Amino acid sequence: MKRAEIEKLREEVGCAVVLCQAGFAIDEKESTRRAAKFRRAAEIIIVTHDGHGWFDPLSEAKGDVFSLVAHLDGIDFPPCVERVASLVGLAPSLPVWQRSRSPALHETPPIDRWQGRQTPRPGSKTWQYLRSVRSLPAPIIRAAIDRGLLREGPLGSMWAAHTDGSGAVVGWEERGPEWRGFATGGAKLLFRFGSPVAHRFCVTEAAIDAMSLAAIEGLQDGTLYLSTGGGWSPQTTDALRDLVSGTGAQLVAATDANSQGDAYAERLRALAEEVGCQWLRLRPPAGDWNDVLKNAKGK
Repeated sequence: MKRAEIEKLREEVGCAVVLCQAGFAIDEKESTRRAAKFRRAAEIIIVTHDGHGWFDPLSEAKGDVFSLVAHLDGIDFPPCVERVASLVGLAPSLPVWQRSRSPALHETPPIDRWQGRQTPRPGSKTWQYLRSVRSLPAPIIRAAIDRGLLREGPLGSMWAAHTDGSGAVVGWEERGPEWRGFATGGAKLLFRFGSPVAHRFCVTEAAIDAMSLAAIEGLQDGTLYLSTGGGWSPQTTDALRDLVSGTGAQLVAATDANSQGDAYAERLRALAEEVGCQWLRLRPPAGDWNDVLKNAKGK
């Protein structure tokens, strides 16, 4: 097959089609417009780049539609091309995302968008979302605000800052009643909430869970509650390594109570062994720590 024909196949066949044909199903709760999460038992694939790219969050595997077929089926490139060609014209049934973005948004630096947003305040839609929908106590919300970690997003959503080692905002998680995502153009690093000088580092998968665990534990002294934002980049690993390399550090895997959470916990255990710090698996008794917090409020 000529190169031009291969390029045409790459454009015509999306990664989602391959995954659906292979028995994967989209996880609508964990998906966004820019990153659709597909699951097949314990396997997870994230589809990006308008359906033409993918990566495995539990390994270093990533690529285009051809490498996806090779990854799933363990075959060489020529049969991959044949397999992709057989899928031309097929389309998966995917959710219609409800949020549109203005082209001007991509032209505004992330830090300017962050600074242009108000902090949550009692009575605002974001405050009500955090208090009523997420059951976060007011003192925890105020503590996060005082540390410069929260902003009000559109439609009552919350923005939770990811920062670098110097405290500079590099991106933010976006969560709301009708939206979840991450800052366009921002870097997914770590949400950091708690003691500025810490020896215990609790890693969760979402800022909401980090704050929920802090509420459950009473915002323990010497503890930093962290969120990876559901992703895991080399920069995230480097940031965690920097945090736990000190004497007497403890790395706590407070990730979700599911196969993905357990896989992240194993990755954290490997990191703890690498740097020689203590490691602990703190598995939530419900799906995640926000579920635990809400269940406790309901009793």
